[in-house]
Amino acid sequence: MMIFDSAVLSSALDWLAHGLWDLSWWQIVLYTLATTHITILAVTIFLHRTQAHRSMDLGPIPSHFFRFWLWVGTGMVTKEWVAIHRKHHAKCETEEDPHSPQTRGIDTVMWRGAELYRAEAKNNETITKFGHGTPDDWIERNLYSRFGWQGVGLMLILNLALFGGIGATIWAIQMLWIPFWAAGVVNGLGHYWGYRNFEAQDASTNLVPWGIVIGGEELHNNHHTYPTAAKFSVKKYEFDIAWGYIVLMQKLGWAKVKKVPPKLRMGEVRPVADEKTLEAVIANRYEVMAGYAREMRRTCKQELAQLQARGADLSVLKAARRWLHRDDDKVPAAARPKLAEARAAHPVLDKMVTMREELRQMWMNTSQSREQLAADLAAWCHRAEASGIKALQEFSIRLRAAHV
Repeated sequence: MMIFDSAVLSSALDWLAHGLWDLSWWQIVLYTLATTHITILAVTIFLHRTQAHRSMDLGPIPSHFFRFWLWVGTGMVTKEWVAIHRKHHAKCETEEDPHSPQTRGIDTVMWRGAELYRAEAKNNETITKFGHGTPDDWIERNLYSRFGWQGVGLMLILNLALFGGIGATIWAIQMLWIPFWAAGVVNGLGHYWGYRNFEAQDASTNLVPWGIVIGGEELHNNHHTYPTAAKFSVKKYEFDIAWGYIVLMQKLGWAKVKKVPPKLRMGEVRPVADEKTLEAVIANRYEVMAGYAREMRRTCKQELAQLQARGADLSVLKAARRWLHRDDDKVPAAARPKLAEARAAHPVLDKMVTMREELRQMWMNTSQSREQLAADLAAWCHRAEASGIKALQEFSIRLRAAHV
């Protein structure tokens, strides 16, 4: 009897130490990274791009796989996630935004993002208003939405069986992956710190140009600028890893992309900007303004070089340059005095800031007719090319080459 007990105890200890697979430490790390990567893909491809924004359709094979994986890997309910995310876009950076660091503070969103999600998930008005169009079949009603904790419990049992005691640590990492990276980093830092390609109406930023760790969600400013686009990268140096998987699924017939970020088409330069030019400019207004920002940065660099050559003070212009190409309501109160001082000292930059706002008003002004707006655009181009400012002249000529 003691021999039997000893054998059982030895087997139990061996299982606790190694599990059924008995993998080396690097194989365990690889497994953990692979499973968390699949979870990220399920969130960004299925929940975010397919369900929340309808930027693509997924076939039944990847859809059912992702739904099952989210059940065992996160316990999140599709309808709740989609509703909360849609409300975030609809109420972005306001008090009604479920997780804006601009209103709730960066520390709150970074470290308590999952709590904010759970609190909003209890808001029936949010779920009813913004959760439409999500899966509502038998398995969703009777398993995924009904027994959320049982799914993650199944993952815990699987990890313990495969890896023994360390399986609990693997499970904890898997469970914390989305609350940290998505609820914390993307929702927090993605509206607080980073670079901006486009002057979107909110505070969204791109964290880094390589969307690998969070499946492309790092390109958050791009997404908020073009929320219905299935592809998040827009610059040549940016990389959206989830887009690679989407392209592969398209080739397999498992996905169909509905929309990608628009691209400004260039053709022959029209003698005068007309209604077709206006249509192209408005349809690609974020890209147009990003091009204008590049010209402002280039001009500002030239102004700084001239100041340096004269041995003049550079501090005012250096302090103001990051705000020259921003919308007026995005400039913080603390930066306004330096910006006003820089504009007064540099007439070329002042002129470019003024004309930027005039150009922006062409798609902000909804009371003007199409014919009047086209005439305003033609007049704007005429003034730009007569300004004597090289950057404005070159930008205007490119604008007259814009096509739909």
